[in-house]
Amino acid sequence: MTPALADFIDRARRLFVLTGAGCSTDSGIPDYRDANGQWKRTPPVTFQAFMGELSTRQRYWARSLAGWPRFGQAQPNGTHAALAALEARGQVEVLLTQNVDRLHQRAGSVGVIDLHGRLDQVRCMGCEARIPREAFQYILLAHNPDWQHLDAAQAPDGDADLEGVAFDTFQVPACAQCGGLLKPDVVFFGESVPRERVAAVHAHLQQADAVLVVGSSLMVYSGFRFVQAAANAGLPVAALNLGRTRADDLLTLKVEQPCAAALSFLLPANPSA
Repeated sequence: MTPALADFIDRARRLFVLTGAGCSTDSGIPDYRDANGQWKRTPPVTFQAFMGELSTRQRYWARSLAGWPRFGQAQPNGTHAALAALEARGQVEVLLTQNVDRLHQRAGSVGVIDLHGRLDQVRCMGCEARIPREAFQYILLAHNPDWQHLDAAQAPDGDADLEGVAFDTFQVPACAQCGGLLKPDVVFFGESVPRERVAAVHAHLQQADAVLVVGSSLMVYSGFRFVQAAANAGLPVAALNLGRTRADDLLTLKVEQPCAAALSFLLPANPSA
């Protein structure tokens, strides 16, 4: 336990918690960036490319077909459990997550805003129908039975690395209701977070008395802007993250430790220990 972090949390009554990929690495979901905030791999697909190019959609859904089984089976880890326990103590104003894995909710957190949406849903860009990603997996397999057993390395957010594969034969299903284009119900790079979601986050920020960043480099502006707004409003900001963050010069406290270990003091003591 880091006493300074424990003291920061104990003094807060309405914590605005912002989480990133570092929360989910212990669940087997790789992150995007290194300790310096640089890309570890090719940046994710953009909204413009996905919407405008069939070849991009073929590549995306083929890799998603391979990556979804492991992503969909990921379980919450100690970081998720600790933040759920903090909410149960009544100290969390909101938990804003940049992750799309829904592991906070599965760990028991209730007051969660998924800033970048949720990967467990697929959305029709035409009629707005939504279907579970798990159900869409069977649709993908029905259209592409030969792709079922391809070996692939796990990549961030349900992606997978498929080497030496041609994607031009991959069949991308259309919406069963309207024939529209189907997209994960997440905010892609180059796409805007819905305006009403941003407004809801700002409303919570105005009620908060401190900000705690957990497992995020804040390199993406959609998350960083809320820390920037908090600092401008005079709120103390603490960050728990391995490596630098975009907000280092705005922080009241910086703790560079693994998230689960640093927050383990929030969990109930094990009576059998």
